[in-house]
Amino acid sequence: MAKNYYLPKDDSGKAELLEHLANRLPAYAETLEISALDIAGLQADAEAFRDAIACTNAIQANARHWTAFKNFQRDGGVSVNPRPHVPDLPAPAQDVAPGIVPRLTALVSRLKTARNYNEAIGRDLQIIGAEQAVDTGDWKPALEIGIKAGHPVIKWPKGDAEAIEIWADRGDGQGFSLATVASGADYTDTTPTPATGAVWKYKAIYRLRDAQVGQWSGVVSVAVGG
Repeated sequence: MAKNYYLPKDDSGKAELLEHLANRLPAYAETLEISALDIAGLQADAEAFRDAIACTNAIQANARHWTAFKNFQRDGGVSVNPRPHVPDLPAPAQDVAPGIVPRLTALVSRLKTARNYNEAIGRDLQIIGAEQAVDTGDWKPALEIGIKAGHPVIKWPKGDAEAIEIWADRGDGQGFSLATVASGADYTDTTPTPATGAVWKYKAIYRLRDAQVGQWSGVVSVAVGG
């Protein structure tokens, strides 16, 4: 099953991943051939990024109080808004070079290509994304049909499906039957066409992990033979 990207999108999630790696990676340093310098750099980055987030949050919260105070000073009113204090910021962390997240992703790439790396380690370090929950209920092929060299050619957008079933009704009284299971985005029906004109019909449904998923396409038809 496909997996999401391991790196959280929000800064708080990135900080949590940095802190988790800084705490857990030392246990795998020898296995994954990670140096003490790498570990120290990761730990410094984790502390610096958490410090930057904490300072930003404190300043932003304080700015709202100052805005309210400024508006009260400007406009007056019934309530009395005391003059806010300047926020007490956390003690500054160790200075690190810019580019904490690029360093993190580069480190994770090294970890995943280490000769002794495995999925169990990746899960413990939280550098494997969660499995995607795929909703296939509304998957529905949109078929296009034409004639090339006398044979029907059916095309469709593949999307996230692994394959597609194409069913054909060739006007022989047998109704629809399976014509092919294709993994590409087009199919040429090479069945010999009749000497007299006929109309062939096609429909399709997507497949995922060897099972039908979603909804049947609309029926498309084309004139053949004659």
